[in-house]
Amino acid sequence: MSTPLYTALLRHQALNRASFHTPGHKNNPFSLPQDLLSLDFTELPDTDSLFEADGPIFEAEQLAAKLFGTARTCISAGGCTLSIQAMFRLAAPNGGSIVCSRVLHRSAVNAMALLGLHPVWAMPGDIISVIEKNPNAKAVYVTSPNYYGELLDISAISAACKKQDIPLLVDNAHGTHLMFTEPKLHPLTFGASMTACSAHKTLNVLTGGAWLNIADERFASGAKEAMALFGSTSPNYAIMASLDLARAWLEVHKKEYVSLQHKINELKTAAAQHGIAQPGGLTDPTRITLNTASIGLSGTAAAEIFRGAGVEPEFADAAHVVLIATPFNTDSDFTRLAEAIDLLPVRSPLPVHAALPPLPAVKMPLRQAVFDPSETIALDSATGRIAAEAACPCPPGVPVAMPGEELTKEIIEFLRGYGFFSIKVLK
Repeated sequence: MSTPLYTALLRHQALNRASFHTPGHKNNPFSLPQDLLSLDFTELPDTDSLFEADGPIFEAEQLAAKLFGTARTCISAGGCTLSIQAMFRLAAPNGGSIVCSRVLHRSAVNAMALLGLHPVWAMPGDIISVIEKNPNAKAVYVTSPNYYGELLDISAISAACKKQDIPLLVDNAHGTHLMFTEPKLHPLTFGASMTACSAHKTLNVLTGGAWLNIADERFASGAKEAMALFGSTSPNYAIMASLDLARAWLEVHKKEYVSLQHKINELKTAAAQHGIAQPGGLTDPTRITLNTASIGLSGTAAAEIFRGAGVEPEFADAAHVVLIATPFNTDSDFTRLAEAIDLLPVRSPLPVHAALPPLPAVKMPLRQAVFDPSETIALDSATGRIAAEAACPCPPGVPVAMPGEELTKEIIEFLRGYGFFSIKVLK
């Protein structure tokens, strides 16, 4: 009997690498009860129903709302994607424009296309000025923290939104735990109206578990209807139960993330002594982002050295290695990581990549560009064509072209420099 996926997972498990990637439970037997598979039930008279919750699911959501200090918190078994979709639906049920950070997950692009929303793009440093120029926007949507752990000034952005009475939606997929760091750095603390929190990334939650946190009471009553528009009618009860268990664990063990910060600080200090640069400014104190290009090593090459030392990173690109640590990493995991950092060779720094090209002109609504017929062509033939997909080199992780935008000569040259050879355009 052939079971390629199951077999691949068993083979990876046998490598016994220290997990510095999602999910946050790290497959640690102490992070979750081991009998969750036996609890894979469905909507029954005594187990409640996710989108019509009035029993134990509703009670679990009320307890989560108390933990986060929100008007309402809803469980998602469809990951952060479902929470993002619901936020857009709640903020702009009849369409309209959204001031949107250029740093975003593709699920947000797809959700805006499905709902017929019109993004007004803003680079991270320009968000407040774009808000001021678009007082009729239905919402402002940003990502914080980003994949590298860098945080936006949510307090300032929130203040700008409040002046215009515009709700602030935050993709906080990688920052659920920031409610429990010291100081608290969760977007809700700084005035966000709604946050999509992918709990499974940094908490002891099964993959796919997330919370939609709603601070603005205007959006609380319609939350379930918005989620039901996109969500499966067969949510996984083991995932939902893991969210409930993680919330209960946090009520007792909030300080575990403060202890984690101290461990991470030691590792970051060791990396800095090794000559490895790290993000400046306000960052997630538990995220480890190593700019290995600063010691002459690509992130992908460094990741292979880590794997050889028994450490599995979350992500690597041309310049960085990103590692996600949680309280469920063991002391042995951290020892392996420290030893792996010591193994990295130090050479002359790699060249700094070119600055991003200017944002291109929007030639077509996002929804039309996503759904109209398209074709994939050679990059060198794409100048002047309209993009049908987001072109997002890493780093910097910022799309230089979005669906519906014109592909300029500068964009083509930039993408070529990152090794792009083809791109999807509208016919």
